[in-house]
Amino acid sequence: MIGEYHFGSITIDGKSYEHDVEIRWNGEVLGWWRKEGHVIDIDDLKRAVEQNPEVIIIGTGHSGMAKITNEAQNFIKGKGIELIIDITEEATKTFNIICQESEEEEGEQRRVIGLFHLTC
Repeated sequence: MIGEYHFGSITIDGKSYEHDVEIRWNGEVLGWWRKEGHVIDIDDLKRAVEQNPEVIIIGTGHSGMAKITNEAQNFIKGKGIELIIDITEEATKTFNIICQESEEEEGEQRRVIGLFHLTC
């Protein structure tokens, strides 16, 4: 679970990260880099999509400066994956809510991936 997010830093299960991250429903945390810093395109999402998640949540930064191309949005939706886009502070809250609700309701974790840009 995400403990807290502040500009440039995120705490996940007690460990702090100061780079953009991909968080998977199983607790795995990976670094997340993009070809262009504030543009999120298909290539930046392929690793996440290959995990066959039910939901992808994208945090677009503190002020929402990162933009997701229409092609990238269509790529995710075309795979039947629910897409949620919000500023990172709100996106991290949504990630926690979805993870918590799915455990409580179904006893089984929903396959959700969070991609979080931590600055701008």
